[in-house]
Amino acid sequence: MSQFFAVHPSHPQARLLKRAAEIVAGGGLVVFPTDTTYALGCHIGDKQALERVRTVRQLNKNHLLTLMCRDLTEISLYARVENYNYRLLKKLTPGPYTFILPATREVPRRLVHPKRKTIGLRVPDCPVALGLLEVLGEPMMTTTLRLPGQELPPVDAEDLRGQLEHQVDLIIDGGHCGIEQSTVLDLTSSEPEVIRQGQGEFA
Repeated sequence: MSQFFAVHPSHPQARLLKRAAEIVAGGGLVVFPTDTTYALGCHIGDKQALERVRTVRQLNKNHLLTLMCRDLTEISLYARVENYNYRLLKKLTPGPYTFILPATREVPRRLVHPKRKTIGLRVPDCPVALGLLEVLGEPMMTTTLRLPGQELPPVDAEDLRGQLEHQVDLIIDGGHCGIEQSTVLDLTSSEPEVIRQGQGEFA
């Protein structure tokens, strides 16, 4: 049976974020709100938790998860950021964007694209998500919470409670989320390429 925390969407309670971070650090799976959809996250180095994520989402091993970070400094630790990308990242973070960048050795191999050696990274513009990451002190492995057989992500944590209470360790209710995912930008070359147009506008 999962735990269920109802938090304030703009001023999440510190004690609840602390307990949520403890659950993540202990190998738990957490459902939490972002600035786009609800997401499913776990500890960056936990292989068993990653397999649980794949089971919940019914993902194959080729589906790579995203590293959700606190800020641009943390992105720079896990990805190689060229000067021509730095200004763009600074402009678009935090926000509804996922960036594909060359991975550094700090990234666990299981998260790196096996051929391109890249990683997806994101800094959400969401007080609950950022608060959780701040208390945790490191990025989380995350994926959009779109359940098997459903075309759109759930928007209500109470609905998720009924569907996932035996599959995850914690559900954080931060109010309604949207159904549109982040915009994915490939920044591995000098010209950014839109891989997926989502909520974030990019010209």
